[in-house]
Amino acid sequence: MNITYKDAAGVAGMRLAGRLAAEVLDHLTPLIVPGITTKEIDRIASEVMQRQGSVSATIGYQPGGYPPYPAHLCTSVNHVVCHGIPNDKPLKKGDIVNVDVTVIKDGWYGDTSRMFLVGECSIAAKRLCHLTFEAMWKGIAMVKPGIRLGDIGHAIQTFSEGHGFSVVREFCGHGIGQNFHEDPQVLHYGRPGTGVELVPGMTFTIEPMINLGRREVRELGNDGWTIITKDRSLSAQWEHTVLVTETGYEVMTLSEGCPPPPAFVGQPTAATA
Repeated sequence: MNITYKDAAGVAGMRLAGRLAAEVLDHLTPLIVPGITTKEIDRIASEVMQRQGSVSATIGYQPGGYPPYPAHLCTSVNHVVCHGIPNDKPLKKGDIVNVDVTVIKDGWYGDTSRMFLVGECSIAAKRLCHLTFEAMWKGIAMVKPGIRLGDIGHAIQTFSEGHGFSVVREFCGHGIGQNFHEDPQVLHYGRPGTGVELVPGMTFTIEPMINLGRREVRELGNDGWTIITKDRSLSAQWEHTVLVTETGYEVMTLSEGCPPPPAFVGQPTAATA
């Protein structure tokens, strides 16, 4: 594996990029209501990035085998698991939507996503979004030098499956720094004591995709990007970028508008870039 370890300058650069990505979501939060289109959300996000002096990492992004991604962020509604492309269809009361933002600032990448409830939602939808948030934090809370990636995946999997949900296997977290996707891959399932050992300076995302129904997914249509649940059950995802520190972890995608972590975590403080 070609894992990059961030020095003090790299950590400062990632803190800034991470905070800016989170602040895009802060700006969008009050606007995500019934009637807005995901294309409008994308347009507003691009304007926020311009004002920040950041740029979108997703627009034009083209990994091998994929067409260029056409938007500044991803908007995954209801049974869309990930990589939903913004469109002109208005969001309606009862929808849930994941908004996934990655910005580049001074060569460093910040990557984060949140779930949004559009108006009043079903109890099942609320529960899925809430417990997926907690599943992400179950994984984050494991992070410290000496543990292995399998410990993170195991914590997320056992928590999620213990509540009757399923964990998507085909997509995972990833290393991040001066590249959008770096080693290692961060699975959201696994066995304790397996996988890469964590050491200070590693940075990666934890971004579990949790389904209300079965875990199987498929590609929707022929856009080359959109992934949905095979049984069309609801899917939720939350994401933070995390740094392994000498004693534990630092969440690099915090902002004033971030939802506070669950009580079992305590209150991490956003570092100053």
